[in-house]
Amino acid sequence: MTEINISDSEKSALKAVDRRELNNLIDQAVREEQLGTLSRLPLSSCGTYVATKLTYFGKALKALSEAKSAKNIENKRDSAVRAGRDLSFAFSSMKCRMETEEQEGERFYVDENILWPSHFSKNLVVRVSFRWRRTADDAWTFGSITFRHDVQPRPVYTLPVPKRKPSAWKQAEGQQNELGRTWEHFMHSALYSVRDFFREGGDGSKIPEAFQAIADRHTGELNNYSLKFWRQKYLAFANHNTVGQHIF
Repeated sequence: MTEINISDSEKSALKAVDRRELNNLIDQAVREEQLGTLSRLPLSSCGTYVATKLTYFGKALKALSEAKSAKNIENKRDSAVRAGRDLSFAFSSMKCRMETEEQEGERFYVDENILWPSHFSKNLVVRVSFRWRRTADDAWTFGSITFRHDVQPRPVYTLPVPKRKPSAWKQAEGQQNELGRTWEHFMHSALYSVRDFFREGGDGSKIPEAFQAIADRHTGELNNYSLKFWRQKYLAFANHNTVGQHIF
């Protein structure tokens, strides 16, 4: 999983591509109506975002090469040009993200390797480990924070009433699936919370060992402020004024 950190293999691929060469090869691909030389660049290894845009660009070029009428050729060429620009933008975005992460990596790193529980209860737990230091010359300090969230199930009145009551096994399976989705969102929120704390200049020694998520008072779900452990005095106000805003 690469939720907040670009993998080493993706970094290597991003560093192997020159922005100017990429743009030149994109223009060449549109002229030749095929990926051609562009295929030799490791774009498919630059992360899902770039790989997806590369796929779209390839499809746009194929559609252009198969167009027959002058009007259709013009339309398909415009589509290919836009797809090429999207590919270039996606690469530049990932390159900038990588550079930001490398700069931040001199001061902190949040470990996103969190194992999925084999079974979920209504009391969800996510432990996020990290390392940090005040300057690049300091030794690393390691720590962790355990986030907890008590799920408060609420009835969904918009769903039709089943003709037959589901079996106990089916109900348990549905509950596990729902808790799994909630845990995944909770886990993502926890990772971003720790990362954002450091991005805002937070001192790692101030991170508590544990934090109870503060759910939205109206929905009982997580919102933009639920895991901001360093802003506890603002949580009550935010919880009162924010309804159902979800993050990440």
